[in-house]
Amino acid sequence: MKKLEALTFLLIATAFISCAAADDEKQQVISFLEMHKQRHTDLAMQLWDFAELGYMETRSSNLLKQHLASSGFEVTSGVADIPTAFVASYGEGSPVIGILAEFDALPGISQSATPTREIVDDKPNGHACGHHLFGACSTAAALALKEWMDDQDIKGTLRLYGTPAEEGGSGKVYMVRAGLFDDVDAVLHWHASDRNAANPSTSLVNKSARFTFTGISAHAAAAPHLGRSALDGVESMNYMVNLMREHVLEKTRIHYVITRGGEAPNVVPDYAQVYYYVRHPDADTLLMIWDRVISVSEAAAKGTGTEVHAKVMHGNHSLLPNETLAKVMHANLSMVGGVVYSEEEKEFARRVSSSFLDATNFSGLESKVLPMKMDNGQGSTDV
Repeated sequence: MKKLEALTFLLIATAFISCAAADDEKQQVISFLEMHKQRHTDLAMQLWDFAELGYMETRSSNLLKQHLASSGFEVTSGVADIPTAFVASYGEGSPVIGILAEFDALPGISQSATPTREIVDDKPNGHACGHHLFGACSTAAALALKEWMDDQDIKGTLRLYGTPAEEGGSGKVYMVRAGLFDDVDAVLHWHASDRNAANPSTSLVNKSARFTFTGISAHAAAAPHLGRSALDGVESMNYMVNLMREHVLEKTRIHYVITRGGEAPNVVPDYAQVYYYVRHPDADTLLMIWDRVISVSEAAAKGTGTEVHAKVMHGNHSLLPNETLAKVMHANLSMVGGVVYSEEEKEFARRVSSSFLDATNFSGLESKVLPMKMDNGQGSTDV
């Protein structure tokens, strides 16, 4: 993990230093990051231990803010009316360059930093998406760029955006609505991965909602005819959506999880809820499919004698790739080079891969920098 963090520090910090910049300037950034590597590795591990869910990342947000403020950044907290969102700024004037920093965790995936499944007591959440690295490495890059700006008398404004709730909360959407990116010339984002590359990438458009069904409670044995099961509404909706899968474009992705289904088998549940995600590469197509999902929920309610309310949780357009900046990033990443893994790290990866359904497909850690290519991502993001 330490080598991955080190490479990420270097990649982000050099991304906005042009390819024409002197090699000694880039080496200055690299030297700064190497000098402070342990400090920022510790920062990443603190975020790993906090593992806070979206919009509740109080300790994680405060930790990053303290780190930046103590290094000379002006920090504005609670931006866009989000308590854990912040903007840390340095310098003045243009250009205005932004770096995104995420730090939210995922629910129900508690895990210690070991290659085997080990749940951490009293910590139900975990950083399965690597946002502890995201927050720490973006912060380290901002500090390195600040030092470079000071040393080279570089004019302009550097901003680190503390962006909460990427995991299903679309925190950046509210920050954009609040005008926090209106004057920005370029914004850099990145993500932890299993390979080293700087690809111009896209993502899937997505929209989500919680569908809450309400019915009439009754004793399931003594008076079932008086009840109207909210769970029947949920199950009917899921059944019809599953039938609908055959009749949508193949790049569509629909997932759901029942979040409430009742309390006891002998009581007809009057409250049930299902949480849906719908994704597609094209926004207009997704909205047409979404309308069909809404119609299905209404039909499910009508057929089961219940009522349904859909509460939209978030929605994001696809990521717009910037090939020009990706080329700059790729050139600097190639200059920094890939990761040289130790035998201990390779063994760690082999032990992790032993849990794969088909462990024979694991060909080892990819250490080199891969050629740049267009990447049509399969996930979604609020970036």
